[in-house]
Amino acid sequence: MAAAKFFVQGRVQGVFFRDTTRRQAEKLKLRGYAINLPDGRVEIVAAGDAGKIEALERWLWVGSAQSSVSGVERLDHSEDDVAEEGFRTG
Repeated sequence: MAAAKFFVQGRVQGVFFRDTTRRQAEKLKLRGYAINLPDGRVEIVAAGDAGKIEALERWLWVGSAQSSVSGVERLDHSEDDVAEEGFRTG
């Protein structure tokens, strides 16, 4: 198992980015969350199979139909603070 934290910037709030990220993560069977940050970015933490996390990272550059992603920063992350099941948005 692996885990990663992503910070996505661009037009990613108010455009269904978190919800479509949740659906994509669930399709990939990843655990974690997506939350809006006060500075306009979205923070995503994903845990699961390393290859599926990489697939999510590629997808984050696309995002929802209404979003416009200008950057994705990836950090290694511990899966210790990731829920044991599911993917949530906050």
